[in-house]
Amino acid sequence: MSLPAKLRTPENLLLAMAFIMPLVFSVWMALLNNFVVEQANFTGVEIGILQSLREVPGFLAFTVIYVLLFIKEQKLALVALGLTSLGVAATGFFPSAIGLYLTTIIMSVGFHYFETVNQSLTLQWVDKTKTAHFLGRALSVKSIASLMAFSSIWLLMEQFSWSYKSTYVLFGGIALVFTIALALLFPHFPQPTEQSRKLILRKRYLLFYALTFFSGARRQIFVVFAGFLMVEKFHYSVADVSALFLINYVFNWLFAAKIGQFIGRVSERNVLRFEYIGLTILFILYGLVENANIAAVLYVVDHLFFALAIAIKTYFQKIAQPEDIAASAGISFSINHIAAVVIPALLGMVWIVNASWVFYIGAGFACCSLILTLFMPYSPQLNVEFRTKEKALIK
Repeated sequence: MSLPAKLRTPENLLLAMAFIMPLVFSVWMALLNNFVVEQANFTGVEIGILQSLREVPGFLAFTVIYVLLFIKEQKLALVALGLTSLGVAATGFFPSAIGLYLTTIIMSVGFHYFETVNQSLTLQWVDKTKTAHFLGRALSVKSIASLMAFSSIWLLMEQFSWSYKSTYVLFGGIALVFTIALALLFPHFPQPTEQSRKLILRKRYLLFYALTFFSGARRQIFVVFAGFLMVEKFHYSVADVSALFLINYVFNWLFAAKIGQFIGRVSERNVLRFEYIGLTILFILYGLVENANIAAVLYVVDHLFFALAIAIKTYFQKIAQPEDIAASAGISFSINHIAAVVIPALLGMVWIVNASWVFYIGAGFACCSLILTLFMPYSPQLNVEFRTKEKALIK
């Protein structure tokens, strides 16, 4: 069993892994709420604990650097992908609080280690001039996988009455088989630069860290509160929310690669400024909206803005010491998840007082990010991480 040599490239391996992860993870996410209520009798307490446990491995993503002392990044990515698949496949067998906590931790460790290493490998393997376009293509591939997962769930469970257990096993098993196939079909690709095997926090990456933190905070407002707004205020049904997800994935499938190309032609500074100005307006409109259809449009546009965040990764790739990429990927995931751990709980209390305030705070986060872009150079590169350095270089 072998692939033609022209297909055995690092880029194709990254795209194949980018397809498998959302295929299996989307199934876990789509079935979770119904499964825990119908099969495990969860209340708000148990689901809150489960979601908190799910975020802990993301917060601890920096520990990946210690695992890399014993295993190469490419192999770790495949092991983590397999671990995610096993966690999803096992979920249906343990319809209890303790069982679901354990399978969730297994799945989440695999998911967050994979995402961390996958980001690192992408920034190492893909040429800087092609990274934005490639990341857009990867988003398109992820969207196709998610669309397949959602449509398959509907077909199997609604039309053929499959059980939760069978559906989890099927997709977890398929993902595991695909992962094993990738391990057998693709050779080990050498790393262009030997990676540092220690934790790295550098002053020169301070702007990247700050942008990453606010990006994580903005994502939490979208993931946790924008969808909740649809249900609580506008009484969207499960079918309505699912339709919004499908629209989002279709748009990503069609436009993500083009957005990546656009980022490649325009400076990261300009792209991110456009994103944060748009987000500021969007969050203010979330706080003011009274029409369900307008809210749906805001939700879809909000999701499209996620593709522009590719510019944060390409900015870092251009300014980073090549040997710092793996360690910094773990650090950035941990910084991103500081917001995931803190924001939902704090803003949940604000929501009770006035839901609109949550989105106005989101607009404030977007403004903070916009201010940070003022310090970005138009042409970031090694040793030119800030606007002041670029000016000095020009002089």
